[in-house]
Amino acid sequence: MSDSVRLDSFVNLDAEWQELLTNSSSNYIFFTPQWLKSWWNVFNSGYEFTLLSIYDGSQLVGIAPLKRKDKTLSFIGSPDVCDYMDFVVRAGHEDYFFTQLLDYLERLNWKDLELDSVLPDSFTLKYLTPLIRQKGHRVEINQTNVSPQLFLPVNWEDYFALLKTKDRHEVRRKLRRLEQSNAVNYLTVIEPEKMPAAMDSFFSLFQLSNPDKAKFMTGPKREFFSAMVSSLAEKGNIRLSFLEVDGVPASATLCFDYNKDIYLYNSAYNPAYSALSVSLLLEVHDIQDAIKNGKKRFDFLSGNEPYKYDLGGQDVPVSRCVILRS
Repeated sequence: MSDSVRLDSFVNLDAEWQELLTNSSSNYIFFTPQWLKSWWNVFNSGYEFTLLSIYDGSQLVGIAPLKRKDKTLSFIGSPDVCDYMDFVVRAGHEDYFFTQLLDYLERLNWKDLELDSVLPDSFTLKYLTPLIRQKGHRVEINQTNVSPQLFLPVNWEDYFALLKTKDRHEVRRKLRRLEQSNAVNYLTVIEPEKMPAAMDSFFSLFQLSNPDKAKFMTGPKREFFSAMVSSLAEKGNIRLSFLEVDGVPASATLCFDYNKDIYLYNSAYNPAYSALSVSLLLEVHDIQDAIKNGKKRFDFLSGNEPYKYDLGGQDVPVSRCVILRS
């Protein structure tokens, strides 16, 4: 097998991985070693670790974060908690990376590649699938979800102008109702040392929100959330915000601050305050804060919940790519 392709580890690649991401044309929070290591440490049962690094001489040009079960290869991660997944490739080295990767994979015993949560501009769709078809393998691509996103204007007034007239009036009406009748406080936690206590408050609200959210937050998922948030907070990538009404936490949002983008990863609220639209209005505050801090994009992430469109989100498709070996 080629010396340019190595079975590697998170520890060995950490520093080079960070540099690689900053020089990749596709750089999302879900592709960081902190994210993927947190997932692997909790959900690895039954999988074979197949993290591959690819070098051109002494330069790292790409990482294939893969896992294996039986004869199926897939990305490290899972669609229920990893909104986007892909290879990590240095800009300008895409053809070399995928040629080397496929030459390596051709020598392994696998039946299919199941690559979930890929975006329209992903390396999987742009570079891998054409090469795969040339080798005679079958490719199936199906849209599995949408990820509404909002490109942010430079000021708050311009943002409101983007909204539909009805949505603009509704947001303003709800803001007035909340602020006229209650003592309102917005609090954002970014300090790593404060994160464990803040996450306890978030989990409490999450369990209260609705039965679906309570069912979603299993023990392993709570362990993953805690580890992932702790790791990313050390890098300055976490914004855990709360809306307090009369001194009581009424809603919370868990956002990622990464690469000039804000990702709304999850939210929670106390149903006792649902009449005040506390969940929606905290998200409005997050958007306002993102604009104030010069962010370029607000990503609502996977799911077509109506509030995302009320706040200006525009759909981006998310797909699943399955490669069946001939």
